Amino acid sequence: MGVLRAEPAKVRRWPSESVGLAWRAYDVQLTVYAVLLAVIGLAMAYSNSAAGSGSVLDSGSTFTRGLIWALLAAVVFVVATAFDYKWLKTFAWPLYFVNLGLLGVSLVIGSGVGGSARWVSVLGFQFQFSELAKILMIVVLANYLARREAKLDSLAGILGACLLVGPPWILVMLQPDLGTSLVLFAILAGMLFMSGASLRWLGILALVAVAAAPIAWTHVLRDYQRQRLISFLDPSADPLGSGYQLLQSQIAVGSGGWMGKGLTNGTQNQLDFLPVQTTDFVFAILAEELGFVGAIVVLGLFVALLWRILQGAWRSRDPFGLLVGSGMASMILFQLFVNIGMVIGIMPITGIPLPFVTHGGASLVSLAAGLGIIQSINIRQARAEW
Repeated sequence: MGVLRAEPAKVRRWPSESVGLAWRAYDVQLTVYAVLLAVIGLAMAYSNSAAGSGSVLDSGSTFTRGLIWALLAAVVFVVATAFDYKWLKTFAWPLYFVNLGLLGVSLVIGSGVGGSARWVSVLGFQFQFSELAKILMIVVLANYLARREAKLDSLAGILGACLLVGPPWILVMLQPDLGTSLVLFAILAGMLFMSGASLRWLGILALVAVAAAPIAWTHVLRDYQRQRLISFLDPSADPLGSGYQLLQSQIAVGSGGWMGKGLTNGTQNQLDFLPVQTTDFVFAILAEELGFVGAIVVLGLFVALLWRILQGAWRSRDPFGLLVGSGMASMILFQLFVNIGMVIGIMPITGIPLPFVTHGGASLVSLAAGLGIIQSINIRQARAEW
């Protein structure tokens, strides 16, 4: 009788109870912060569409396309959350080669401005595979580093991670896409640091990278990329050329004041003075229309989101989970810092989007996939701390 009573307790009750505990570990705050940032991005898309000649709800308007991408991102997030993240470790190497294949496809059939090959048409929508490459590289690096925890004090283990990033980086630079290539380096650096890699070897590699910078400047970067990188030092030297973008951006940020001019009332936006205002320089329009207060709210949401990502990483009992979280945090933090820095003129213009807020379907869908993986790790390992 004792055996019969013990069996139901183990077989019938314990699994259902553990499932309930797992779903209580779902991080609601992380989802809320991400959704709020995406809503702000849609508000900026609405403002941009209102500045056009057609209706905001036209099928080709920035706002309508943003809504469609947001719905697709929500579906991707739910699927990634429900998917058992442990399978990602199993298929890490196939995902790596899929990543290389997608970047190769971009080079062959991709299109873009000035002869670049970044966007591929998917069902009538332009998709940038290099955005997805960031998430796939986080997964691949997390698997590699988690399996070599005890070997990262050696140079060989660290160089192995660098070699993994090398081929995708080369393919991205061939597009050419300087911004994404820098993000890949930021992901690598953040994940190596969080994995406990030797600080001595990391410092030496950083010095080597600095020493190689003049070679990259001369032989890797193109003329327009070099011009964009130095134009922020003195934009007034070429106010109608390389400095025009930054000068208009600073005017937009400065004219917003404390409370802003109101949504759809920004001069730089409505009169189309600021180029690429829905993508790389959307923060300038946000500051003009929502003001300093609105910009601070957005920054606060990013800080809260990053905190929840790191909280999930630190709670993970799996090194893979820790590293996925650190990779996502490194990516978002780097893009946030560089994007806002270039908008206000303290960083070179590199074409790095502002996560969630910049209009771009590939970026939003890829972020949703990354956050979904983090939630998958949360609900299968730990309870969220409120």
